[in-house]
Amino acid sequence: MERSTVRIYEMQADEWIAARPAKRVELAQKVASSARAGRPVVDVGCGPGGHFAVLAEQGASVVGVDAAFSMLAHARDNVDVAGSSVVQADLMALPLARQSCGGAWARMSYHHIPRADLPLALAHLHHALAVDAPLALVSQRGADEGVTGADDEFPGRYFACWEPAPLTDVLVGAGFDVAWAEPDGDEVVAWATRARTLPDTVGPGMRLLVCGLNPSLYAADAGAGFARRANRFWPAMTAAGLVCEARAWDPLHLLTGHGIGMTDLVKRATVAAAELSVEEYRAGVERVRRLVSWLRPGAVLFVGLDGWRKAVDRRAVAGVQPDGFGGVPAYVMPSTSGLNASSQLPALTDHLRAAATLPAPT
Repeated sequence: MERSTVRIYEMQADEWIAARPAKRVELAQKVASSARAGRPVVDVGCGPGGHFAVLAEQGASVVGVDAAFSMLAHARDNVDVAGSSVVQADLMALPLARQSCGGAWARMSYHHIPRADLPLALAHLHHALAVDAPLALVSQRGADEGVTGADDEFPGRYFACWEPAPLTDVLVGAGFDVAWAEPDGDEVVAWATRARTLPDTVGPGMRLLVCGLNPSLYAADAGAGFARRANRFWPAMTAAGLVCEARAWDPLHLLTGHGIGMTDLVKRATVAAAELSVEEYRAGVERVRRLVSWLRPGAVLFVGLDGWRKAVDRRAVAGVQPDGFGGVPAYVMPSTSGLNASSQLPALTDHLRAAATLPAPT
């Protein structure tokens, strides 16, 4: 999160609390009633903990997370449910175990994260939520991004406002099934559930974006794309020098350590790609195109020539695509699946090297 914003909340917690009663209680109640049993509900950006009692109405414990310690000092007074706790943490790196939480309440917190960083922040939330766990997310509505001026009640805070359509794109990419995202006055309100899939690991400044066809159920449960041992993706990445062997199979490190992001053409996980519909392909192509146009990676690599032919260009051949994709160079390589015996590791390695060295758009 933006350090200056956290500092303002640290210094002016008492004034902020006095001016901000708990709001959207009915939506918080919906999270409580829909949460997965036996797991705590996480209040992301909990502030003074004004929603703790509502979130615990169905007997669940609550984990309140906030970056400002002075807010958590007040929130501790509201922790009166057995097993509940508060944690100081950056929303960009939630310290929560995989699938440990049964629901998430995120009111007016994620809009303090720069737009281009929100996908990765939500990937961390996806990691922490159980499959089918609900998420209620409320953000400031609009197109503005930056630091507030003197006309703000608490000037100097960083805001990245959202409209429903782009917020929906980010939530879908982060591995959530979005039931609705709607404007409500000067706010946008979204309701989603954590899907059994992989979240995008994407952000600003990527030198390469790798796009698979769709996750397998095996990969979704493993938490990494191309996860089967017979798949040659990670061995080829290592052989190409794009990731060190010790950190292979780690999409987060691939992004933060090597500038290589990962997404999928279709987010729905399946046993086999044959289960996907033409409509899913078309919608997925447009979502990824919007993602590429927005974050502007140096290049985008599509893994799976047959999938690319079905989704985009039935006459395509492996290699650089003449028309690019979303305004950046595009490369298509054969599938790295162990079932694709016609493409061996050395050839796959060469494809990865070629994609990684494509000249970035000017």
